[in-house]
Amino acid sequence: MEFAIATAIGVLAGSGLYLMLRARTFDVILGLTLLSYATNLMIFAAGRPVVGKPPVLRDGVAHTLANYSDPLPQALVLTAIVIAFAMTAVAVVVAMREHADLHTDHVDGEEPDEEQRGGMR
Repeated sequence: MEFAIATAIGVLAGSGLYLMLRARTFDVILGLTLLSYATNLMIFAAGRPVVGKPPVLRDGVAHTLANYSDPLPQALVLTAIVIAFAMTAVAVVVAMREHADLHTDHVDGEEPDEEQRGGMR
């Protein structure tokens, strides 16, 4: 299971980084979103997720690490999801405004010339 989570984190982080380095605003926003998903998974995996154990302590149960799951990473990931959603909404609104003003979705605000693209369309 650890290998699957580590692979998912690596694929999400790599894809997010690749998309963030693109020259289009939608790609940058999508890359930031994937990178935030990778970060959330990393935080959640760092908290030693335990299957079938409650994230809170109960009365009458010995308080050892094997009897409950750590609630802090779960709370951090939940907070990070809300913040990432809000920041994605702000980035989309800014990108829409930029596209309306400049009539392009290039991050520099202007389309590259034919010579810069290598003469290909």
